[in-house]
Amino acid sequence: MIAVALAVMGMVAGGATAVAAAPLSLTEQPAPYNFNGIIRDGQTPLEGVEITVTGNGVDETVATGADGRWVVGVPAQGTYTVAIDTSTLPEGVTLRDPSFESRELEISTSTSVGVLFPFGAPAGGGGGDGGTGGEATPAPGAEPGAGTGAGATSNDFGSQVLARLISGLGFGLLLALAAIGITLIFGTTGVNNFAHGELLTFGGIIFYFTTTVANWPVWIAIIATLVASAAFGWFHDWGIFKPLRRRRVGLVQVLIVTIGLSIALRYFFQFLIGGGIEGLSVDRGAVVQVGPVAMTTSNIVSTAIAIVVLAAVGWFLTSTRIGKATRAVSDNASLAAASGIDVDRVIRIVWVLAGILTGGAGILYTYFIGANIKWDMGFTILLLLFAGVTLGGLGSAFGALVGAVIIGIVTELSTLFLAPDLRYAVALLVLILVLLFRPQGILGRRERIG
Repeated sequence: MIAVALAVMGMVAGGATAVAAAPLSLTEQPAPYNFNGIIRDGQTPLEGVEITVTGNGVDETVATGADGRWVVGVPAQGTYTVAIDTSTLPEGVTLRDPSFESRELEISTSTSVGVLFPFGAPAGGGGGDGGTGGEATPAPGAEPGAGTGAGATSNDFGSQVLARLISGLGFGLLLALAAIGITLIFGTTGVNNFAHGELLTFGGIIFYFTTTVANWPVWIAIIATLVASAAFGWFHDWGIFKPLRRRRVGLVQVLIVTIGLSIALRYFFQFLIGGGIEGLSVDRGAVVQVGPVAMTTSNIVSTAIAIVVLAAVGWFLTSTRIGKATRAVSDNASLAAASGIDVDRVIRIVWVLAGILTGGAGILYTYFIGANIKWDMGFTILLLLFAGVTLGGLGSAFGALVGAVIIGIVTELSTLFLAPDLRYAVALLVLILVLLFRPQGILGRRERIG
């Protein structure tokens, strides 16, 4: 039943993406491949900066728009020269490394290549805010998040592998925050919540409104987002799932309810923020060069935050009374109730915790995809969340962590050999293989049926 539902949701996800994909505020590019980026000094977009791409019959110069974005389409794979005209930069803005003024870059397995032009003082020279002059931005109609975690500044295959590993680790930890929410809900209620992706989108949207629309400081916006996400999780149980439990509605019917809830919330979010991709007015920090890998400070901080939060969740589940009660309910709800545990209270706490974790994952995901928000961004990675949960073992919080990290790394490494648009299909393949050969998952335990 779970496999069939996941397959249906996967097909719907592909269709919804194809229909709803809306272009960014970039010039329409019919070319099948492109180089792109965002030219910023700190968090300030730079307009009118000229970028030139030459090679393989292409010689095109474009100027950045008011949002600092640029894109140049190219007709075929190959090696191209990408150069920035430093004379068009505002006074006082210089490249951190002069060698970045003109570089040869290759389009091979990817359809879209983000180009970095870091600004600021030279490395080791001190000072400078390290403006991120080349954040990778999704191509028009493409899924956000392709290659925005960490980028290699060299075409060497080893450097590309290292960059994808680092990006995959960060992506996997981000997925783990949301996946643990799924597995806790499943463990305590038996419900596979297909509206869980909308909890992630909700967190991102609240963060967008508080930072970009209301212009609140980031730390206040984060607190407000987590509180709102906790309330949203509480409302899910109070308004929908607890009444269904009281009526003893079957799990298949509840599964259908979650699918309907997912659709309703998704299009409500589209009504709120539109069908395109919205940028957040948040600072992603300086570009940090670690060997051949370049990444933004925000991605490093996001990874560290995810590790700390996951460690705190592990401590909560193993060392606190509520955590132990949660594990008891997950293991056997009837026996837990007979032992004096308030099962409904534990389930309510689980929903609140799942809302906080998934809302926090929504905040981190907006940074991961380049400080952007999209109305269905949670739905697009729902398959990855369920693949991680299934791989780790349904009902096992620690299994969800392991499975999500593996899925994150595998999907990112797959972009070395596949087009980025196909990377989520790898997660579906992993899911199918797990269900065929080890349905209990890595840390799950076998159960006799019948």
